[in-house]
Amino acid sequence: MNVVFFDDNRIEFLPLTYTKPIALLRIGILTLEEKWVKYFEKNNVKPIISYLTESYLSKKYPFIDVKESFYINSRYCPNPFLIDFILNNINSNEAIYDGETLIAAKSSYEEFKDQKFYIKDYNQSFVQLKIEKITDLFAKNEEAIKADYEFLTEGRKSQELSTTNTLVGNNIFVEEGAKIEAAVLNSTTGPIYIGKDAEIMEGSVVRGPLAMCEGAVLKLSTKIYGATTVGPYSKVGGEVTNSIIQGYSNKGHDGFLGNSIIGEWCNLGADTNNSNLKNNYAEVKLWSYETERFKNTGLQFCGLVMGDHSKCGINTMFNTGTVVGVSANIFGSGFPRNFLPSFTWGGASGSTTYALAKVFQVAEKVMERRGVELTGFDKEILTTVFDLSDKYRK
Repeated sequence: MNVVFFDDNRIEFLPLTYTKPIALLRIGILTLEEKWVKYFEKNNVKPIISYLTESYLSKKYPFIDVKESFYINSRYCPNPFLIDFILNNINSNEAIYDGETLIAAKSSYEEFKDQKFYIKDYNQSFVQLKIEKITDLFAKNEEAIKADYEFLTEGRKSQELSTTNTLVGNNIFVEEGAKIEAAVLNSTTGPIYIGKDAEIMEGSVVRGPLAMCEGAVLKLSTKIYGATTVGPYSKVGGEVTNSIIQGYSNKGHDGFLGNSIIGEWCNLGADTNNSNLKNNYAEVKLWSYETERFKNTGLQFCGLVMGDHSKCGINTMFNTGTVVGVSANIFGSGFPRNFLPSFTWGGASGSTTYALAKVFQVAEKVMERRGVELTGFDKEILTTVFDLSDKYRK
């Protein structure tokens, strides 16, 4: 079965979607794509995945055009009712909508472009979780962790934990190969999922919900508040609350991260801190790539959004509601601006442009340490993002 994830309103998810389709964003334990694939597989369907996204991303994330496909809106999370309806109730050239928003359709590409579908009667309660803006990733992360936890652990037995740990509550699941010693795990406030080969070092204190993906690490005496996701092969230390680290990124030292989203291949220097609450307790504004100005979030707590491949030096201080683009290198004393464009080199005292040749050099070294190659496609994507973001650096 051919499944095409199409991007819908992707500008709301910049800078994270500068480098990938929406379907590859992580919320809860799994990425949006992984959720759909696992639900399909549970129904004995092996999907062939492709994407309808920006043209400059299509070499790495191609579109497969066949006679008929299921077109899935990447912003919607699957659930048993929705999957069953899609597989058993949608026929050729039929679709289901959430109001005026297309959720899923079964059609050819030409029919999909025209979107002149026969609309199936649809129970709106089937829409249990969707993301509409970038802050939904952390704001709805508790709901997503709980749903993923229930789905992934149903009928399975957790690996037993060492008696050196203090366990509070029964909603703890540990995958094969995970290592946890002398930690305090409290799951009465939400489930705690420890992925394959993940590690929680001694003295760490965790209050759920927490999702640790494969190979993730909590370093010595880390403090975690829910709802937090530590993506694959990411290392975390210090204090973290209600944040998502997408994957392959490090916050390895003391410092605070709250109500934030960190992309892939990022590094936060020692004692990096972000504010997640304004001193006057006012609603937080966040940079909008759509309006190209700061926009109300409707949130009192909102911290840092950082795009892929960005880094910051030791003792960096990020103000409430800061957006950092792709491949930025932030350093120096004082609070940098609340919007730091992609390929920014510098901080509060001023900045220049981070040269592409240097970006590639660093990215190659960082990724090589994890056994991942910076491909020609990756370089093309970063080059396009460099050009797209040029206007913000002037």
